[in-house]
Amino acid sequence: MNQADLLAPSPLPERLSAATRQGRTLVMGIINVTPDSFSDGGRWLAADKAVEHGLELLRQGADLLDVGGESTRPGASRVSPAEETDRVLPVVRELVAAGAVVSVDTIHAATAEAVTQAGALIINDVSGGLADPRMHGVVARAGVVYICQHWRGNPETMDQLTDYGGDVVAGVKAELRQRLDEL
Repeated sequence: MNQADLLAPSPLPERLSAATRQGRTLVMGIINVTPDSFSDGGRWLAADKAVEHGLELLRQGADLLDVGGESTRPGASRVSPAEETDRVLPVVRELVAAGAVVSVDTIHAATAEAVTQAGALIINDVSGGLADPRMHGVVARAGVVYICQHWRGNPETMDQLTDYGGDVVAGVKAELRQRLDEL
């Protein structure tokens, strides 16, 4: 992938692209469809409750919604791609049908493929592609926005991987540059 690919037209609706060009910060509502999220602990695990919550977030002013089906809190148990997809796909379908711009927080290429086919326009990958080597190809073929985050280890090991040689910002920057170069 070259720089021109990174600057390709955004698949986001013009209303969001225009807002960012005008310097407005977008508000992303978060919907954790998990039993073990650190912030809302299973309140939105049922698809109908998750959809209701998403619609309420939009009424309150959220510009887009991020749906996640696997907790990334330190110590969280991993979830299979099938289980994650089962959690998020019905929610994504309903929110897209209601006109929402949907992002999905996933480290699994299979989940990313299913939700982009259902209309999700953003994949928010907390692993930066490290958890699933197929992720970058899936995202590229789907033509969606990709949020490539910094990640060391996984929720079970991240607390032990905190040494950045004295400069956290430089360390994170170098690791993200490596992810970008791999794209």
